[in-house]
Amino acid sequence: MSLDLSATTPDLLPGTPCWVELATPDEAAAQNFYSGLFGWTFQDKPDPATGRYTLVNLAGLPAGGMYRAGAGQAPGWTLHLCVHNTATAAEWVEHLGGRTTLGPVDIPGRGSILHVVDPSGVPVVLWQPASSWNFGFGSPGMFAGAELNTHDGPTSDGFFCRLFGYSSMQIGAEGLDYAEWRLEQQPVLHRYVMGTEYQATAQPHWMVYFEVEPAVGTDALAVRAEQLGGRVVAPPFDTPFGRTAVLADPGGGTFSVIDHSNPIDGWGRAEVDDPYTD
Repeated sequence: MSLDLSATTPDLLPGTPCWVELATPDEAAAQNFYSGLFGWTFQDKPDPATGRYTLVNLAGLPAGGMYRAGAGQAPGWTLHLCVHNTATAAEWVEHLGGRTTLGPVDIPGRGSILHVVDPSGVPVVLWQPASSWNFGFGSPGMFAGAELNTHDGPTSDGFFCRLFGYSSMQIGAEGLDYAEWRLEQQPVLHRYVMGTEYQATAQPHWMVYFEVEPAVGTDALAVRAEQLGGRVVAPPFDTPFGRTAVLADPGGGTFSVIDHSNPIDGWGRAEVDDPYTD
């Protein structure tokens, strides 16, 4: 997993990841877990969409958000992608076979958001950020990238590449359907067609990655996650992007951590029991 936002910051191109947020059944447990794992601090804000919203901060920069999951809502991380206009984006989503589930909703001082689902069932938030947009990424404990895990690669490729003008390049090894989506030749997202490690009923979802401090390492961070009440979903494994592990917080929110300083040649992907298979 690799991401370079330097070419699109601060003037974000549509389709650029610009925020991540966690829906969790227990905010106190989640805050205790992530503060111990990454050193995050938290600040509550009123929010017209969720009632109350918690901003995540690290080293003086916003690193994401979290809120209490609603009744019947599955816990997990959601990706936000930048758009210039949420109203126009809503029209394009419908035109391309997706559907809107919330919004557009104006957030005072933060812009406008639109919750949508692509034709294959993948949820994503489209955000028209305010001029004061700020989001930490690329440093330890911060956003490092995301991949869309789906059963239907062509449908997701068609929807997102037409919506944002991504170019798509297949980079997976033989038998691995793994594509890289690019804006102006810069990789911004990846798309993976779920293999046999997933059950056929597994729901499409985003896998959000956070950067590992090389001095700590992925293996030690996975151990720390278990000590903090989380779970190791996929033990540390090597990839061409860096050493990676898939973890779950105490509320069931699944995410990945990656040490970009430790890549290898070739592919390795652990076959694991994934929480989305329930």
